[in-house]
Amino acid sequence: MEKKRLKIAYFVDTFYPMVDGVIVVVDNYAKCMAEYADVTVFCPLPLEKEFDDSVYNYKVVRCKSTKKKHYDYPIPTPDVDSDFQKILHEGNFDIVHIHDPFFISKDGVKYAKQNKIPVVGTLHSQYKRDFFKATKSKLLTWFAMKFILHTFNACDEVWAVNKAVAKVGKDDYKIKAPIYVYDNATDMLPVDAATAAKVVNEKFNIAENEHVLLYSGRINVIKNILLIVDSLKLIKDAGISFKMLFVGSGQDEEVLNAHVKELGLTDNIIMAGRITDRTLLAQIYSRANLFLFPSVYDCSSLVQIEAASQRTPTVFIRDSVTSSTATENVNCLMSENNPESFAAAVIKALQDEKLLHDLSENAFRDLYVTWDSVVDKIYDKYLELAKK
Repeated sequence: MEKKRLKIAYFVDTFYPMVDGVIVVVDNYAKCMAEYADVTVFCPLPLEKEFDDSVYNYKVVRCKSTKKKHYDYPIPTPDVDSDFQKILHEGNFDIVHIHDPFFISKDGVKYAKQNKIPVVGTLHSQYKRDFFKATKSKLLTWFAMKFILHTFNACDEVWAVNKAVAKVGKDDYKIKAPIYVYDNATDMLPVDAATAAKVVNEKFNIAENEHVLLYSGRINVIKNILLIVDSLKLIKDAGISFKMLFVGSGQDEEVLNAHVKELGLTDNIIMAGRITDRTLLAQIYSRANLFLFPSVYDCSSLVQIEAASQRTPTVFIRDSVTSSTATENVNCLMSENNPESFAAAVIKALQDEKLLHDLSENAFRDLYVTWDSVVDKIYDKYLELAKK
């Protein structure tokens, strides 16, 4: 039976041409849902002057924004943008789905309540930890959490990106709205490994039998990237030959480069920069022996799913939230949050060919999920909520 075509509004305080995990999630939700529904993404104007929203198969509506010193992202100002408000309030939407609890999303919740339609909020981040890290103040963190919990508690449902995040939302944040788990996924498809190795080796001047280690994501110390460099020093000192690729850009590129130089790892580490070619990125994942992701900041990073799509297992920090979907020594490796333990985990995999092969195959089997495989379930949930 043909399903009703809904009008869906997504709200997010950051969007392309910037790139982060939440942005990629929203884009994949929107482009997959556009096959079933009329989709609009409400987001801010970017800091970059050039962008082209006509490339998307869904509608993008942007509000005015401003720049804050020492901050990568634009600050949306939807309340002073009359054109933005007019388009929103004439939207006649069936459901609202917010992907953060801040400025634009608060307008989405307000619209939903005024028009008596359901609103879903996805819990992507560990906000309490973020606020305390930024402010170093329990009082300011309390006020900030009160602000965002008001938004989440106004939702009909809150969706967490894994079970660990759901537990944080329920037990720590005390979110009153019902919480359900909807795992993240990827649009990345497996590539031919032999072709990928040839392309990546030639592009980055890597020897055919060289061990390749990889990090992909924002270059920000909050992601624990300096621990990677400290670990690589220990791996090199252990006599293991390797090339390490850092793929991405961010505010701490100079800090990372300085640390690499300080530890004498310039010849081992390749700063690949931001790569937007998804085929090339998939080939880089495929060429890598291990994906290094020591973040204790992320909740459910897309990059670990992308790595699994190319049979590349991840090394996590044990008990980190983002590692909660993986199983140690089955489809991933885990370490304590220190360079010695992390280096030992990497060395263990590189020196045990059978272990690395089994981890690779199991990562693909257990952790690789495509958006196409979950979109039907999500759309059925939207229909259920809209019907109620």
